[in-house]
Amino acid sequence: MSYKNFVLIVVIAVFGTAVGCKTGLLGGSDTPPVQQPAAPPQPISVDGVRTSYADVVEKTSPAVVRIESDIKTKAQTMQFPFGDDMFRQFPGQQQQRPQLERGIGSGVIVSADGTILTNNHVVEGADKITVQTSDDKTFEAKVVGTDKPSDLAVLKIEAQNLPFLTLGNSDNVRVGDIVLAIGNPLGIGQTVTAGIISAKGRRTGLSDSSSFEDFLQTDAPINRGNSGGALVNLSGELIGINSQILSPGGANGGNIGIGFSIPSNMAKEVMDQLLQNGKVRRGMLGIFIQNITTDTAKALDLKDTSGVLVSDVQKGSAADKAGIKRRDIITAINGEKIEDSNVFRNKVAGTPPGTEITLSIIRDGQQQDVKAKLDEFDANAVSRTENGGDDQNDAAPEKESGKLGLSLQPVTPQIAHQLNLTSSEGLVITDIDPTGPAAEAGLARGDVILEINKQAVTSVDDVKATLDKAKNGPVLMLIARQGRTIYLTVRPG
Repeated sequence: MSYKNFVLIVVIAVFGTAVGCKTGLLGGSDTPPVQQPAAPPQPISVDGVRTSYADVVEKTSPAVVRIESDIKTKAQTMQFPFGDDMFRQFPGQQQQRPQLERGIGSGVIVSADGTILTNNHVVEGADKITVQTSDDKTFEAKVVGTDKPSDLAVLKIEAQNLPFLTLGNSDNVRVGDIVLAIGNPLGIGQTVTAGIISAKGRRTGLSDSSSFEDFLQTDAPINRGNSGGALVNLSGELIGINSQILSPGGANGGNIGIGFSIPSNMAKEVMDQLLQNGKVRRGMLGIFIQNITTDTAKALDLKDTSGVLVSDVQKGSAADKAGIKRRDIITAINGEKIEDSNVFRNKVAGTPPGTEITLSIIRDGQQQDVKAKLDEFDANAVSRTENGGDDQNDAAPEKESGKLGLSLQPVTPQIAHQLNLTSSEGLVITDIDPTGPAAEAGLARGDVILEINKQAVTSVDDVKATLDKAKNGPVLMLIARQGRTIYLTVRPG
């Protein structure tokens, strides 16, 4: 679901009309024609304050298009169980015609020969794609390539000398910069809205784990139909492709000032690969990582929260072959400091498969560099395979001492299979006090505790002993959840 906002500005030139006047009814001297002056342009600033974006809109809006995607649904068979005469002319079953579903979104012309950037979800599954330009010309578009992980698609229409937008450098965008969103919200026509960049590097969590997000957040109003439209700066450069909104109404909600655009640098990288190869190839390390909180840093005896924490390593992956281990702290990639897990993930994905990279890591307090040769990203490899096992009777749940507010039970092969675990290690949470420290830290029923403060735990006695050593300070827990492992810090009660 994507939308564009455009206000069509019609500039009307007012020309004076020379009028010849005669004196008297039968003649006389003609008065000279008077040329009426053209209306002066409206100022774009008064006392240093900008009062109009009309010049930017006039420059950029012709390059934003409306996209209609037609999807034919499968035909359904109608049953006629009755014997009435009116049905005798039909057989017992009648095949209905396929139904046509039409979606409306936006797109941006990025070259004079008709290359168009839009969202993948605007054209996904379409049988026919129609592009309407700002001057009401229509073209049937062909799909050059699509990339679901970035929600981008490249289309092509057969036309020449089209108005187009130049892609700006989204890395130079600053929070607070004024931006315009242009698109076709709710199918009412091209519309323009204004706002600022509210944040950078956002990840909404609305997509699945195989998606790559590095959104520019803006309060420029974006509504349904703006998807695939343009986010432009005041220089008229394309700095983002509008993609998502957060709204209490979900997919059917309206603008509340929280919209997200794919940055132009990511869009350009994806577009170039789609134009050259028809698909996008990404690098992959094969690790799960997370940001480091203050409590996590304290539990791991770190000086600060710099870097990202490795919570798991996939067997046989590039990271595994390079010797990267769980609990390693990655502080830099190719000498560039890393402070955020999403930024790190996008940098790895933006590096071609087969490239050798250098990772700076901290392990057991020691700094070292590790070289890894990247695999090719595969969405299927992100998820773990199920691990089966022989059925065993479940052991009775045991309560821990009360410092965490948990009931725990050893993991059997049967439980491991049900929870998509790769082994029968650890203790599964069978019950949790919703007001206790564990629940407050984010633990939940069905989570499996593998380690506490780097020590493996296999019984409630192990948990109690480890908590006693912690002396009421924050403890670091390694948790298995939904096929992956994460670290959580808990302050026992």
